[in-house]
Amino acid sequence: MPSQLGQVIRFGFVGGVNTCTFYAFYWPLLHLAKLPYFVAYTIAFLLSMVGSFFLNTYFTYRTRPTWKKFLLFPLTNVTNFVVQSAGLFALVHWVGMNKTIAPLVAAVVAIPFTYVLSRRILVPKHHETSEPETVEPKIPVK
Repeated sequence: MPSQLGQVIRFGFVGGVNTCTFYAFYWPLLHLAKLPYFVAYTIAFLLSMVGSFFLNTYFTYRTRPTWKKFLLFPLTNVTNFVVQSAGLFALVHWVGMNKTIAPLVAAVVAIPFTYVLSRRILVPKHHETSEPETVEPKIPVK
């Protein structure tokens, strides 16, 4: 269980970095490019997802990135996107929250969902420790 606590802490850190990355894309798309808030949100979300994949594989779960994981990783983000999008819509339209701040609040709600799903995709079932995956070199025996 201590290794999972470390993963949760690293996941939180990566989430903070990813949120900053997302916002670094979102703010200029919203304010400088003058895109509608949901279009800016969607573009920023997709761009930050790639960085999130690599940070989570290498740092959070200490596992090797593969094409299979990369192709499955968006499934975690679909759930994240749905939860955040619903939260964003509700916060802007029903609560009246500022559309500049609302994505940050909606992101907090999505954290538990994203952790559980990303762990299922990025950590192989046989790999439940926090140790990095290693590949043993194959030495030909003569």
